[in-house]
Amino acid sequence: MQPYKYKPPRVKTGDLRTPVVFYEYEANDGPLPGEKEKHVLYDAWTKVDNVWMKDIEIAKSNGTLSDITLTIRDPQAEFIPNNKHYVSIDTPEYKDKRYNVKHVQPDLQNHGFINVIASLVE
Repeated sequence: MQPYKYKPPRVKTGDLRTPVVFYEYEANDGPLPGEKEKHVLYDAWTKVDNVWMKDIEIAKSNGTLSDITLTIRDPQAEFIPNNKHYVSIDTPEYKDKRYNVKHVQPDLQNHGFINVIASLVE
């Protein structure tokens, strides 16, 4: 029988140090193309992961070099992100950058969190 060894969780609540805002856009009024921010849907604290160095060549070939992974607490039924939502990260490094949610998945190692994969909108 294999002995039990405690493995600490990959993400802890103390790792969520970066504020993010989820919002959606709507089309501009009038004949001109474009869109404007509609309204804020959800505010959260997150852990931001960029593309890992070991995956940098794969990311370059796929064109996903600017993708980020956000780990947030699972908001249950209060808010469910989808690919129509946008994310802004409230830090100087990500100032004036807008990310579009690409994929949302539960964190299988820790069921209290979800992973949101977002790509940079140019």
